[in-house]
Formats: sequence, structure tokens, C-alpha cells
Amino acid sequence: MHTKINSKVLVYVLCIALFMTLSTRFLPSNKVSAEVTHDLSIAHLSIADGSIVVSDALQLFTPQLPDAAEIKPVERQEAALPEPEPNIIPEIHSAAAQPSVQESPILTYAVTAFYLNVREKPDADSDIIQVLKQGDIIQVDHATDNGWLALKDQGFVHGRYAKQIEEKAAPVAEKALEVKILAKANTKAEAATPFNDTLEIKPAKAIPLPSDPERPTSVVESDSGLTEEHIAKLFEKTALADHGLEQAILEVEEEYGINAYFTIAVMKLESGNGKSTLAKKKNNLFGLNALDSDKYNKAFAFETKGDSVRKFGQLLAKNYIDKGYTTIDKVASKYCPANPKWSSLVMNIMKRDYKKL
Repeated sequence: MHTKINSKVLVYVLCIALFMTLSTRFLPSNKVSAEVTHDLSIAHLSIADGSIVVSDALQLFTPQLPDAAEIKPVERQEAALPEPEPNIIPEIHSAAAQPSVQESPILTYAVTAFYLNVREKPDADSDIIQVLKQGDIIQVDHATDNGWLALKDQGFVHGRYAKQIEEKAAPVAEKALEVKILAKANTKAEAATPFNDTLEIKPAKAIPLPSDPERPTSVVESDSGLTEEHIAKLFEKTALADHGLEQAILEVEEEYGINAYFTIAVMKLESGNGKSTLAKKKNNLFGLNALDSDKYNKAFAFETKGDSVRKFGQLLAKNYIDKGYTTIDKVASKYCPANPKWSSLVMNIMKRDYKKL
């Protein structure tokens, strides 16, 4: 029995020895002791300078570690890690994410009328701020609902007298080719004449724009090419002069397309060159609404003679041209059916006026 106990003690001692041997690697002290209790027996084991000393018999063991004050903890150095930054998602602006602002394209137009008034507002009664000539190139920002074109810089012109130009890339290519040819020619010129390093290029001569009035025709809706100076000359020595009718007549041509020659001829015929009673007392130069039953009382009255001209253009465009009455003969059949010579009289006045210019 004693032999078995000693065998167990030996096993415990070996285990404790192994345990203590491993413990010395981590404990700085060179002396470690422990007590093991089995039943009523107590064994004390100590390790000093690598030697194991056992006192009394060992049954079971309960290791006794040194006091905390005697043991220096193993210092651990940890790599300093940067503090995590807040989760910031970079703001990405892409062309697709941003709302695109579509600007209205600037369109290019060429003036088709011989003279075209640029007005302050899209209205024939608005002030004239500039006069363009046929062939002038204008930049148009947009078109209004009533047919006017808003210029890029300032003012409005009626769309009837300007035509949009299609922009083509061909002229640019031709220009680039021309530059290459000139550069090549310049190189040859330098080789031939080393003291002359430039090639003389003469500018092209400007083509003069037509400024003469158009010859009148029987087509009511057409360009006359007349200016205020022309019309003023046609009113010389008549009762129609000095009433500011020139501007109103050109406004009618500009807004409604009614030829100024035709408007002047009807005015002269119906008002007796401005001497009729309706012209003097009611400023009615065209006999508008002068019915045969009661011409004077039923005829329209206007504040100015210019208002009479504008009303004539409005009524003629709406009740005649828009309904197919586009020639002088057709207008005569409805405007003055009682006088079969009305169209020829109007045409003769137009021809005489053209010869005066």
C-alpha cells in the first residue's frame, strides 16, 4: 500500500516538476514553491536555481503562485493602429447625374426683303431700332408664337422676310484646304525669293446688295423693296404727305406680306390722293366699310391715317389673301365688284409710282 502511494507521489512530483519547469520561463523569480495536499498528507515542493526540492509526501497538488507584487507582468507592445475614420462616401458628380441645362440653339437667318425693320418688340407698332438689307445675316435666338424672330443681340424681325440658313461643314473643309494650298505656295515663294517671307492675298471684293425697288407685279403678297424715303417721294405734292404713313405702309408689308406698291395704289385711288371726305374727316383712306346704302355714316373712322393703313392690312390678310385672293384681279372682284376697271386702275398707279423712283 505504501509502495502504491509512493508511486502516485512520484507521478505527481514529475507532473509538478514539468509544470514548474515550464512556469519558470514566464516567471522572473528564480525560486518557486508549491504545496500539494492529498487526504491528510501535505507535500511541499520548491524549485530553486533549477533544482527541485520535495518535502513530505505529495498526494494531490495545489500550486501556489507568488504574490502579485513579486511578479512583473510581461509587457506587451501592440502596434498603434490609427483610429478608424468616419465612413465618408465621396460625393461623385457625373454628367449623367446632374440635370443638363439645354440652351436654345442660335439659328442663322438671311434677310430676304430688300429692307427689313428691326423692331424693339414683336409688334408692327413697336419702334424701329435698326434697318437691315437683303442678304444680311442675323443670329436668331427663338421664334415667337406670332411669327416674329427674336434676334440674339436685340430686337425682333418678322419671320416672313428672313430665311434660315443650314450650316454646313463643307465651307470649313474648303477653307482648310485653301490654307494648305496657300501655305504650300508660300513655301515655294520663299524658296524662289528668300527675302520675301509673305504671300500677298488680296481680299475678295464685296458684292453690292441690291438697293433699287422691285418692279411691281399683280401678286399682292410680295416684296416691294421700298423704303420710307421712297414712299415719301411718292406722296410729294399730295394730301397724303406728312402724315407718317410711310412707316405704317412698311409695317403692313412686313407683318402681312402685302406689297407696299399695292397699298399705296389702293390708298390713292380710294381717297383721291387723300382729298376725299372720308380721308379728311374720318381718316379712312381706303373706304373701309363704306357701304353703298350709307357710305359716310357706315364707314369706319380712325384716330389717325396710319391706323387706317394698319386696319387695311389686317382685313386684306384675313379676308382676302388667307382665302385665296392673292392677285389684284381676284381682290378687285370682292373689294370693288361695282367697278370693273378697279384692278387696272390700281395696276396703272403702281407702274407710275415705280417710274417716279
